[in-house]
Amino acid sequence: MPSFALPLLIIFVSKLLVGCSFFISSATLKMTEDLSQTILNNNDLETVEAGAPAYLLMLDSLLHNNPNNKSLLRAAANIHTAYADVFVKDTARAKKMTDKALDYALRALCVHDSDMCLARKKKFQEFENQISKYRSNDVPILFTLGSSWAAWIHSHRNDWNAVAEIARVEAIMQRVVELDEFYQDGSAHVYLGIMASFLPPALGGKLDVGRLHFERALEISGQKNLMTKVVYASQYARLAYDRNLHDRLLYEVLRADPDVPGYVLSNTLAQKKAQELLDSGNDYF
Repeated sequence: MPSFALPLLIIFVSKLLVGCSFFISSATLKMTEDLSQTILNNNDLETVEAGAPAYLLMLDSLLHNNPNNKSLLRAAANIHTAYADVFVKDTARAKKMTDKALDYALRALCVHDSDMCLARKKKFQEFENQISKYRSNDVPILFTLGSSWAAWIHSHRNDWNAVAEIARVEAIMQRVVELDEFYQDGSAHVYLGIMASFLPPALGGKLDVGRLHFERALEISGQKNLMTKVVYASQYARLAYDRNLHDRLLYEVLRADPDVPGYVLSNTLAQKKAQELLDSGNDYF
């Protein structure tokens, strides 16, 4: 089963920083901006991994006294989602963290739109109709919900009832693309690419659609975010059994200069993953 973890590597840092800004911007915006640049341009994954849990705990504590604060709920959903997918390997722990992340995201949606407080229980057509009414200012809450839900599905991937909820994530991300496909450097296209490539063609997969989404994500990001190519290789090229595309994308990642302002950390992660995928290529193909 394809992993929804890799797209979170693309946006992990931005999610972390959004969370930070929600609870410290009132104290000092300058500190948030400085912290943003420091983390975005940090090539030390271990330092970020060690420091991020402090923000998870701080957001949990802030929500204890502000349970209906939409900004805090979004920040908590974002950071729990990203941290679980990027750093948590233990299945039981990942389930706990994504359970919490999805709960936070659904609560944020409820605060944002009272008609969606029971979004998960709505029939799909009713759910899709409500999503279709959203406009560009709704994109951030939609993306938070979609990414949190995708991570939850991934951590519960052995439960086919959970997997069946992919259609709702697809509807969410499709609406994000319709409203603002440039949001988070085209990350909604990455999710849609994975979902279109979720199954082999014989079982209903739409690989051609998936490839179009991945190519569009690369076009939007200007190819400066190397992780998009890693996801393209691991989630599409492998399922399509396209070794040439797989290796070309990954070697492009390894040859690229990772020191792009704002992308140093994610590009460092991308190169590490690219090498792992190349090393396992002979076994897969």
